[in-house]
Amino acid sequence: MRIGDAAAAAGTTPRALRFYEARGLLPPPRRSAAGQREYGPDEVARVRVIRELLALGLTIEDLRSIADRLGLLVENPRPPCGSPDRDLPGSGVIDRRLAALDAEIDRLTRLRAHLALHTYGQP
Repeated sequence: MRIGDAAAAAGTTPRALRFYEARGLLPPPRRSAAGQREYGPDEVARVRVIRELLALGLTIEDLRSIADRLGLLVENPRPPCGSPDRDLPGSGVIDRRLAALDAEIDRLTRLRAHLALHTYGQP
């Protein structure tokens, strides 16, 4: 299927597909005789995984670091979560992202308490 159809099937835009390709998240697609990008169901499934991971708070850079293993999530979309096995693909990326989120939650909690104290006289 052409880029517009593949993007629609994955719930995104053609521009996003080109962006993911340029960042190494999608392998270069096959090309038609006319040079147009051609995508199949595997590429659409990979884009859906990419979009889901981005929606969970991972960054493009996070995904670039595990781009060679994104296909594993296409094959097995529901790997065990919270597994103590730190050798699972991507566990380091997830751990770093969780730590960053925890730090941001702590910062925002302190900011809220400070604002409430100065506004209402109580945390």
